[in-house]
Amino acid sequence: MWFRAAVCVTVAGLALAGCAKKENTGTGGSTQPTQTAGWPETPEVQIQDGKPGGTFRLAITEPTAIDPYNAQESEGILVAEAIFTGLIRVEPDGSVKPGVAEKWEPNDDCSQWTFTLKKGTKFHNGEEVNAESFKRGWTRAAVKSAASEVAYHLEPIDGYAALQGGTATDFAGVDATDPGTLKVKLSSPDCEFFLRTNHPVYSPVPSNAGAADNKTFNDMPVGNGPFKMAGPWEHDKGIKLLRFDDYGVDKKAYLDTVEITIAPNGAKDELDGFKNGTFDWARMPTPQLSDSRNTYEPQGKWIRKSTNGMNYLLPMGTQKPLDSAKARKAVSMAIDRNTIIEGVFKGSQVPSTTLLPPVFKDAYQAGVCTACNFNLDEAKKLANEAGLTPGTELNMQFNVDAGHEEWMAAIKQQLEQNLGLKITMTGVQFTDLLNNEQQPGATGLFRAAWGADYPTPGNYLSPLLSTDAIGAGPTEPTKGDNRGRYSNKAFDDLLVKARASKDQAERTKLYQEAEKLAIGEDLALIPLWNRIQMRLAATDKFINLRMNFNEHPDLPLISVK
Repeated sequence: MWFRAAVCVTVAGLALAGCAKKENTGTGGSTQPTQTAGWPETPEVQIQDGKPGGTFRLAITEPTAIDPYNAQESEGILVAEAIFTGLIRVEPDGSVKPGVAEKWEPNDDCSQWTFTLKKGTKFHNGEEVNAESFKRGWTRAAVKSAASEVAYHLEPIDGYAALQGGTATDFAGVDATDPGTLKVKLSSPDCEFFLRTNHPVYSPVPSNAGAADNKTFNDMPVGNGPFKMAGPWEHDKGIKLLRFDDYGVDKKAYLDTVEITIAPNGAKDELDGFKNGTFDWARMPTPQLSDSRNTYEPQGKWIRKSTNGMNYLLPMGTQKPLDSAKARKAVSMAIDRNTIIEGVFKGSQVPSTTLLPPVFKDAYQAGVCTACNFNLDEAKKLANEAGLTPGTELNMQFNVDAGHEEWMAAIKQQLEQNLGLKITMTGVQFTDLLNNEQQPGATGLFRAAWGADYPTPGNYLSPLLSTDAIGAGPTEPTKGDNRGRYSNKAFDDLLVKARASKDQAERTKLYQEAEKLAIGEDLALIPLWNRIQMRLAATDKFINLRMNFNEHPDLPLISVK
């Protein structure tokens, strides 16, 4: 899942952020990123029984889609996860509990999975949710005409390639003959397949959903989740949700309504709205973090959590000037992450030396990215060997209205000063950023952040770096999330072996080997800092305010006091 924001920053203080360590670091030597905890995390929320009623208000930016066939970034998934419930659900700590499926089991080699569905669950229009509902939703997203950018999550299922190729209209590997049983045949063994079904693209849809280009359903999806649409999505204005009183998967939600405002100025609008009582949940611009913490932490309205995400730079690795590992490592080693964290993020972040975040405790291997250490002498040496000489032109791009201006400008300044590069940096809307990354002629570096859609290291390594996740030829826009078009057969083979292993320890070891290859050796992505999130929450009015697995407010649990 693409994240629109890491934490939000503005342009104030750029000179200090970009230059603070210039005198201290000199022209050489190596600085190891310090794995400090930053500001302390807030205690876990103790979930209490609530009472019905109330309206919860928050803001997002304009999503790409809220229809599960193409819901892809944090904003759209916030809505999709509220109005749809899939086969499983994932708790904030990554543990799995039943969704519409009450149980699931693989065959001996994990090439087939059987999901037994709960009886009596319904869509918001009263239609029963059954096995055919899931097959319909999956097929709708996987067909070529849908042009879904998240359909690749369905790739393990037998028949996916035929649907994508336009030679089939039926999902051959999905058997929905028995309304209460969903049988799934995979094209190759995957012992973690059930985890994939947490992604919204695996949602069921009712019989009136139509094809993926059904504008009516796109803007007012009929789901089976704890909330339903009160009316169509008002683009660039807002989305209103109502509690679904016939929700049969679990307890129904407490809140009557959720009002989502689409804010043109991102975190600035969110913080202003929280201060004046318009919003009950907010992200903050970085320069406001310290003051916000000082004001709201004593009131119990401050949340800080390490989450399942990672912030990084996305290099276009098949295009010059970053088409070699040496060039990418030179860029990475010329970035002083500690200076940026102290100068821009006010010490609230932690530098990263991995792609897999620390929340994956068994798979986490600190230091796998040796090129994530600031080492100017080595950076200059590698740059010279890679032909990344002073005056080389390099493009950088980020999304505006999400607070990335200051730290991206600090990186630009460091690369210009340390390597003599001639950098052109542009800011665009988030949807345009995602579109630009996909283009076959894209070059340079893009701001990126990723969070797992389901709790496995494979949900980083496969969508971001596997050859299958490119989803297009070299002259076509990418359809998957491997926007840098990294392709390494040895890496792909490690992922195949990992998915086929029933042994968790063996699977973890294989994932670690894959990360060492793609990040340690090839540096296909450039890690920056671990994903740590801060929020403001109206705990004076509501209980059970916590971030869910996707860093969103856990809407079904929130209750008025």
